[in-house]
Amino acid sequence: MTTAPLEQLASALDGAETIVAGIRPREWELPTPCPEWTVRGVVNHLVGSSRLFARILGGEELPPREELITASRDDRLGYDPVAAYREAAADLLAAFRADGALDRMVTVPAGTIPGRGALWLRIVESLVHGWDIGRATGRPAVFPGPLVEQALEFTRMQLGRLPAAPPGRGPFAPPQPADDDAPPLDRLAALLGRPVTVPA
Repeated sequence: MTTAPLEQLASALDGAETIVAGIRPREWELPTPCPEWTVRGVVNHLVGSSRLFARILGGEELPPREELITASRDDRLGYDPVAAYREAAADLLAAFRADGALDRMVTVPAGTIPGRGALWLRIVESLVHGWDIGRATGRPAVFPGPLVEQALEFTRMQLGRLPAAPPGRGPFAPPQPADDDAPPLDRLAALLGRPVTVPA
């Protein structure tokens, strides 16, 4: 089994960790491009999603939507959000490293897909939510260019196949405009509903 997908996921998780680790105390409650989510809310979502995918890859069934919505309100960060992020990321990587994890069909909130597709969903979320935090805190999110380009292509192919989230409950919204020469991460963010231009 090739290790390339796992290395790509690790790179995305590490890049997001750098952004999370740089959040200053006064920045945790700042608003983000995700409606109704503060910086802390975005990090809480990343931690919760990583834990959910790790459990599903380990054999647990996807909980009902109502249970997922209720669980999304739980605080998963405690007094050390960075440690919570690192632990969840490590658990996610370990789950994807299990034999057959990339090829096994799994049911995640986006539907029933191969593990390899689930891995790319985690990459895309790490990139875009890293972008969200960067926009909120005024610091750029930095990820490897080739990884972002691959995530952009994956998202373009998959976007029309994913079910729409209930209004106000999803981290992604309808695509927004972006210049063709905009940075790949900005184009990915726009594709997933983020306004990438700053009003004059």
